[in-house]
Amino acid sequence: MKKLVTVLFTLLLPLTLPAIKAQTNSTPSEGVSDEQLLRTGIKELSDDSFGGRKPLTPYESLTINYIADKFKALGLQPVNGSYFQEVPLLSVKTNVKGNAVALKGKKGTAKLRMMDDIVLWTLRAEEKLKLPKTELVFAGFGIHAPEYDWNDYADIDVKDKIVVVLVNDPGFYDDNLFRGKNYMTYYGRWTYKFEEASRRGAAGVIIIHETAAASYGWSVVQNGRTSDILSLNSPTGNKELVALQGWITGEAAQKLFDISGRSLDEALAAAKTKGFKSFPLGVTTSIETVNNVHVANSHNVVGILPGTDLKDEYIIYSAHWDHLGIGTPVDGDSIYNGAGDNASGVSALFVIARKFKQLAQPPRRSILFLAVTAEESGLLGSEYYATHPLFPLRKTVVNLNMDGYGDKLRTSEARAAGGGLSKDIDRYVVEAAAVQGKHVTFTTSNPGGGFFRSDHFNFAKAGIPVVLAGGSKSLDPKAAEEHRKLWEGKNTYHQPSDEYREWWDLSGSLEDIYLYYGIGLRLANDGYFPKWDDATYKTVREAQK
Repeated sequence: MKKLVTVLFTLLLPLTLPAIKAQTNSTPSEGVSDEQLLRTGIKELSDDSFGGRKPLTPYESLTINYIADKFKALGLQPVNGSYFQEVPLLSVKTNVKGNAVALKGKKGTAKLRMMDDIVLWTLRAEEKLKLPKTELVFAGFGIHAPEYDWNDYADIDVKDKIVVVLVNDPGFYDDNLFRGKNYMTYYGRWTYKFEEASRRGAAGVIIIHETAAASYGWSVVQNGRTSDILSLNSPTGNKELVALQGWITGEAAQKLFDISGRSLDEALAAAKTKGFKSFPLGVTTSIETVNNVHVANSHNVVGILPGTDLKDEYIIYSAHWDHLGIGTPVDGDSIYNGAGDNASGVSALFVIARKFKQLAQPPRRSILFLAVTAEESGLLGSEYYATHPLFPLRKTVVNLNMDGYGDKLRTSEARAAGGGLSKDIDRYVVEAAAVQGKHVTFTTSNPGGGFFRSDHFNFAKAGIPVVLAGGSKSLDPKAAEEHRKLWEGKNTYHQPSDEYREWWDLSGSLEDIYLYYGIGLRLANDGYFPKWDDATYKTVREAQK
């Protein structure tokens, strides 16, 4: 291993921070350092003039043309004659009649106010929806997981009913269940809850929000649903999906259980234990919606650097270009700029593209740069690419997804997602980190379901090995503590306050970008196809052979 790392260090020596800055001063982008390229891209893409970069708004054209122009200027080529891949989306703005949901139960009635108590939407291409006198059922976590001997739907019929479920999975509350408290499985994701209920013919799904279990507050739920909701558009107009999807606050859930004559605390406790039996709540509701429906094409932006003797094999660097657009004002600001999330990731693509283009010898494999749409709406652009790939999945070597490369100081170590996902990928991460003089800690932790919350997940589902790695442990703890004070009291996730600031320190993000460049460079030249160890993804990959 020592000899291998030494050879790799010689190959990738320009990846060290001082060397890269010196190297880029004599490149085709004369006088523009990597930091300047990264900083400029973040600043420009998150400017108010881009309107928060929401897909299917007038700002989409501005955004995707900006990215395509950058790709072209950096020397990337179009794919099949274009820098764009069309992604058919369905846009629906759901308006609930009366702006409230009226509930009738054994112990009285309750009214839940839209946005304050409950958030509902539809992903169906229907201008009107009506659920008359619909029953509500409590189905625990809404999970059917044979491998964990868990089935919340075992003894209850939910067809044409509204299912009320908990966020996350049982392991969040009991280390002996599923994969324990520190690893949310896909069964814990809200997307799974809607998918499973749809398969069972439910009319709707309402998830009870709890900040710790969801890993974000109610304001994030609100901000993501204040305007039209985007989804991929199926041939049926998404009629195979539940009619209504939504979230409810914990306080509103208490009102629901109060009128049902059931104890919420007892129901929650029971749902977290093995052998739980779902039950009707004895509550009904009638909901009518009028929906503004729009079908249109959004766009992924693509640029390729062709390889040489292995040009028909592909490394994919990806980042989502979208954010939340213009929404509910916070402190007088209604533009959700998305500087860190994810103008920074797209700008990271620019940095890596230029580094590959500057190589004296082009890489053996082709490098595809992919800026995807509608990540914030459920990873839609990457899902569309994974199901409509521009190049064969079996010839796609790896995905390195860039999400969140903003203000970050330099680090002394690196952390990566491990836990038996892919020992091959782990090896590439270790070797690239060694070039930076960093030790890698592999974590099996996934408490907030982060593995399922960015675009790499769709590539993993399609069998493509993915990399999740970055710097950890501050190089200068004292400086980091002083820098952290600049963020005190600032909550920027999915908020208008996610704006570019001149005082951002990008040195740590640059190190992470170079780490990904180093991994991709090695894979682009060694001809090896890394393998999965995780059975779920390994099975999909092997079926592609």
